[in-house]
Amino acid sequence: MKGKFAKESLTITTEHVLPNDTNHVGGLFGGRLMQWMDTTTAISAHRHCKRVVVTAAVNNISFDHQIKAGSIVTLEAKVSRAFNSSMEVFIVVSVEDEVTGAVMKCNEAMFTFVAVDQNGSPLPVPELIPETEDEKRRFEGALRRRQLSLVLSGRMKADDATELKALFVKG
Repeated sequence: MKGKFAKESLTITTEHVLPNDTNHVGGLFGGRLMQWMDTTTAISAHRHCKRVVVTAAVNNISFDHQIKAGSIVTLEAKVSRAFNSSMEVFIVVSVEDEVTGAVMKCNEAMFTFVAVDQNGSPLPVPELIPETEDEKRRFEGALRRRQLSLVLSGRMKADDATELKALFVKG
């Protein structure tokens, strides 16, 4: 299977925060933002592998700044690494000021997707070829994040997490 570049999975979505998207204090519901993030990252994962994908995990979602009613929200996602059947997708959420047009990053997260067949069984995905410095940095970190997730879920023994051990054990 031929490798693919991260830029081939780039997905950009723009949403307008309407009153029915907000909570009692006029801020965007976290769940609504997570829905938008899940949809955008799923499209990115699909673009990478051209398969049906399912969300396997949401890692490190942060809500750094409140998003208010009327805001214009841009979600930008790209696959950061592909493994056997799974892909890590990094997403950045930005808000555009309605008056000045200034853009401020307000959220980010990493989602993990698995490519599946019609029976829900995992399918292989193409490797990812990082090009930019950001893509290379995210690519390198993805293996450590994956190993940490597998160790914490009990699906990998800590002794087998070679990338994590390298951070803590001098050899």
